[in-house]
Amino acid sequence: MTTPWGELALARFPEDPRERLRAWDAADEYLLRHLAERPVPLSGTVVVVGDRWGALVTALAQHRPAQITDSYLAQEATRANLRRNGVGPDTVRLLTTQDPPPDRVDVLLVRVPKSLALLEDQLLRLAPAVREDTVVVGTGMVKEIHTSTLELFERILGPTRTSLAEKKARLVFCTPGPARERPASPWPYRYTLPDGIGPVSGRPVVNHAGVFCADRLDIGTRFFLQHLPPAGGGPRRVVDLACGNGVVGTAAALADPEAEVLFVDESFQAVASAEATWRANGGPGRAAFRVGDGLAGVPDGSADLVLNNPPFHSHQATTDATAWRMFTGARRALRRGGELWVVGNRHLGYHVKLRRLFGNSETVAGNPKFVVLRAVKR
Repeated sequence: MTTPWGELALARFPEDPRERLRAWDAADEYLLRHLAERPVPLSGTVVVVGDRWGALVTALAQHRPAQITDSYLAQEATRANLRRNGVGPDTVRLLTTQDPPPDRVDVLLVRVPKSLALLEDQLLRLAPAVREDTVVVGTGMVKEIHTSTLELFERILGPTRTSLAEKKARLVFCTPGPARERPASPWPYRYTLPDGIGPVSGRPVVNHAGVFCADRLDIGTRFFLQHLPPAGGGPRRVVDLACGNGVVGTAAALADPEAEVLFVDESFQAVASAEATWRANGGPGRAAFRVGDGLAGVPDGSADLVLNNPPFHSHQATTDATAWRMFTGARRALRRGGELWVVGNRHLGYHVKLRRLFGNSETVAGNPKFVVLRAVKR
């Protein structure tokens, strides 16, 4: 990436030589150009929220910024990109969306996330640290910045306007208002699940901001919950892979109290939600909670059952790379005879990938939109 201060070598994480998606886009470039061309003082505490692959904090490393992200992959990409460009690991302060934010913010740079709820949550958390003279600049692609986005900045921080578009990207300028009255945060959000979905019917679920379908049960998960495998004949280790709010793993724990359930997601908000959901349902059985890149780090042959509802978007890009990594990791982590159960949109053709990896794939259930597939490690 070409920046006003020189060239940077950047990559996504995990690095894949076949990956054609870049680790930055026009919105990142637009923000960095603005910071270099305008008399924006980058002094004091600089905070960067939502930096997707570390491009922004790597470019601004000389100002010793703090990065706040919900993504484990983004955090690992940032570490790798800092090393790649000869920047010391202690130059950037790496925080998650679950960590306490800095007490004071002098410059706030926001990469607008796909989730409006996550933006709301982070602005509300940071607002007490924002001063009247804090410089607040957001950035995003035109399709990511809506009237509701601007209203959120205005309601929480102060008067807001946008720039002209450049290469389909825009900037958001916000002038913090004096000690304004702000709404109370609605997050985490808790609701009761509907009936007819197995062991979790009528039970509570807890969602932190930014988790997929945080205010309702999505139809794919609902279908999956209606067709989960029966409890095993003895103690077994179950993995809820890409666990989201943990409702699938909690259902497995309620159905089989002898099971040990591992909840895994790359989102810090998701894993916090999964633990809160599991605890809200009495903490059935034994459970562990892990933020990471799929099943990386999980011992080979250690799982009896993997339950998976894989995402098929990486920010705004549609890709099957994430699902492929999850299926590959599941095959490695499963013992012989262990099973991977997957729910997905019918048109995604996951059965083809499972047959290539496992040599088998069986349709357990299906409707016009979704299929539940089962693959066995032979």
